[in-house]
Amino acid sequence: MFTEEKKNSQIFQDSNHLLPKTELEVSNIIKEAYKKKFPIDIHGANTKKFIGYNVQAAKSLDLSSLNGIIEYLPEELYIKVKPGTLLEDVETALEKNNQELSFEPTDFGYIKNGKSNKGTVGGCVACNFAGSRRFKSGSVRDFVLGFRGVNGKGDIIKSGGTVVKNVTGYDLSKLVSGSFGTLVALTEITLKISAKKPSQNTIVIYENDPKVISELFQKVLSSSNEISGAVFIPDEPQNKKFDLNKSRAFKFNDLDQEGSFFALRVEGNKNSIKERIKDISNELDLKKYKTSNLDPHQSPLFWKSVNSLQLFSETKNNLLRAVVPPANCEKVMNNIKNKFKYFIDWSGSLFWIEVPGKDDDKLKEVKKMILQNNGYLTIIKKSEEFDFSEKIFTIDDTKLMISKKIKESFDPKGIFNPGKMYKDF
Repeated sequence: MFTEEKKNSQIFQDSNHLLPKTELEVSNIIKEAYKKKFPIDIHGANTKKFIGYNVQAAKSLDLSSLNGIIEYLPEELYIKVKPGTLLEDVETALEKNNQELSFEPTDFGYIKNGKSNKGTVGGCVACNFAGSRRFKSGSVRDFVLGFRGVNGKGDIIKSGGTVVKNVTGYDLSKLVSGSFGTLVALTEITLKISAKKPSQNTIVIYENDPKVISELFQKVLSSSNEISGAVFIPDEPQNKKFDLNKSRAFKFNDLDQEGSFFALRVEGNKNSIKERIKDISNELDLKKYKTSNLDPHQSPLFWKSVNSLQLFSETKNNLLRAVVPPANCEKVMNNIKNKFKYFIDWSGSLFWIEVPGKDDDKLKEVKKMILQNNGYLTIIKKSEEFDFSEKIFTIDDTKLMISKKIKESFDPKGIFNPGKMYKDF
């Protein structure tokens, strides 16, 4: 026992960049960090490192070597992987069996350097950022069946399993998803997977009135036609502080590049799509609008552009992610229209907003407005001029206090990614 402890201690002391290859090695490293109260920066492929505050840590715990598919049973609709497994590799494996991750992982590669890079499964779960199907299918945390990981004491913990079932007690997967590596060092993740729809079409409605757009979102939410995506892409503001990439991000034969537009997606077999589009035309009274249709070849590319944030490709400005109740969509639109480059996803609930780097007053104005509309906000990408006195994760005081208590229970000495989400812990 003494020899093993001495070996662990030596490994910990010899390097600042720790690259464990097994769960046990992760546990031993964290036990040493806990004993010495050394803060550690937990990460995988580093594709989302720019989100949140910079972690001030003496050691870096790199989980990228814990990669690979452990078990994939298509007929049981689950896949078990190590945290460093690339999302691209998982999606490739699922594609062979005509399956997918229904939450549509957000691809942050384009806003970083203009190239696709979805990162790792561990990073995806840690951030809990889902794409356009979120309002219909759920978020990342809703697809985590279980996980294994190591807490802040070095204890190996397990939650959930490989089937969907109701259990008594805490669903730790819900807490760990969206914690940005501040609660647990993940070592194994089991995800629920879904059958891929055989086809899809996208209806485009050319409209820019906030009241009309908000009403369309509400009708989509109450529709029985299984609409799986609804976004609004406004005109670019006439402002030189913004890069005008709209035409590059949404360059399709059947999409008019001029003016704002609302788009909704219908998925399924071709006959079902055809019948549902007829119903949707009546539900939304589409004869009142100028419309077009993106066919099964153009539609997937359109939603890929949406979910990879290509509208903000390589932005140098602050990029904000705000979630508000859909009922407040119109109020938020009226506050930001013609001021900022933005678009709306999740059928009126998710706003992506770009704020120029030097406009601190504008940044504060947007944050205040989102809170007043019962929303929460995260500054996803910071400009070089970003004022670090501003909070990156904006939530109310009650939720902040609860988050602090949860952090203390998982990581009592505060060694995991300290200050990543909130400066105080």
